[in-house]
Amino acid sequence: MKLRWDIFCTIIDNLGDVAFSWRLARQLVNEHGLEVRLWVDDLAIFSQIESAIDVDEDQQWLQGVEICYWRKSFARIEPADVVIETFACTLPDNYILAMADLPLQPVWINLEYLTAENWTLDCHCLPSFHPHLPLKKYFFFPGFVEGTGGLLLEKNLLPSRIAFNNISQDIFWQELGLQSRRQGELCISLFCYDDAPIEELLSAWVISDVPIRVLVPQHSVNNAIGIFFGVDLPTAGQVLQSGKLKVCIIPFLEEGTYEQLLWACDINFVRGEGSFVRAQWAERAFVWNIYPQAEQTHRLKLEAFLNLYTERMPPEMSAAVFSLWNAWNGNGQMANAWPIFAAQMSALTEYGNNWIRQLLPIGDLASNLVKFSRKDQI
Repeated sequence: MKLRWDIFCTIIDNLGDVAFSWRLARQLVNEHGLEVRLWVDDLAIFSQIESAIDVDEDQQWLQGVEICYWRKSFARIEPADVVIETFACTLPDNYILAMADLPLQPVWINLEYLTAENWTLDCHCLPSFHPHLPLKKYFFFPGFVEGTGGLLLEKNLLPSRIAFNNISQDIFWQELGLQSRRQGELCISLFCYDDAPIEELLSAWVISDVPIRVLVPQHSVNNAIGIFFGVDLPTAGQVLQSGKLKVCIIPFLEEGTYEQLLWACDINFVRGEGSFVRAQWAERAFVWNIYPQAEQTHRLKLEAFLNLYTERMPPEMSAAVFSLWNAWNGNGQMANAWPIFAAQMSALTEYGNNWIRQLLPIGDLASNLVKFSRKDQI
């Protein structure tokens, strides 16, 4: 009998939560043969990354996953064998009560945000007992080192990236309505939060010695780009140019196409958690715009990852990464940091392969979740 899983996802203010949950649900179905219900509280936002979503249907099946609209008035249902609450979202009260009424309580997992901070090693897989009900919940931390849950990685991802050759790239550019890249042109994808120093970065790119083509998904930071070029809000298909810089506004891409964009570019500016992880599997130089948090706690997370990621780098490469990443997150000068980072691009691409080999022995997050859930049931 197939084990049944329920994954609950609350969409806060970005697409990262639902993108992560959707990837996890599909991998559990496709690679582990599980029955998965994905509960999402905003189907309209979900549809931005998955066009096949019907926003008017409370229950629908897509790619083997049962997708359910998570209403505030949550009907009492039979809980699954394994229950995942993503990123500390709160389960419906009557669902928790239904879990407690079962003769065999489900494996209840709070799947936490990704961080490289060392304290997670002491908390990974720790149980927390409900104060009033015969239930316990486990804290499960994704991560980059042994002793954590690892990262989302589908079996076909790395082989697909390797197969994405020059011919595939030419077809990809054509499908986006763009010319194939020119000889010596630097291709960059730009996906960031509104508070990133975009004007400083564009100013550094305008005076570049080499041609730079930047691909920007529509609606991400188009207002700031329009202001920089002195035009109205740019739309998909528009190309803005100054000096050797060419900024191409592209449609907001679904996950699989965005994956190819990361593979096709030399450097990827990414944000949050989802694109941050996919950029690492792309084996390209990348720059992370971390989600800003109250009391500057995000800076601790940024520093923790930088220390881990650069640990095996030569000093000059490490210094270049620290300088640009900190400047991009509001602590430094982009004009000084960019050329030093760009000079390390080839070496950073090669380092990306070493970084992937460092991550693979941990195992992928979905498989580690399955192993843990079965261990708890023994």
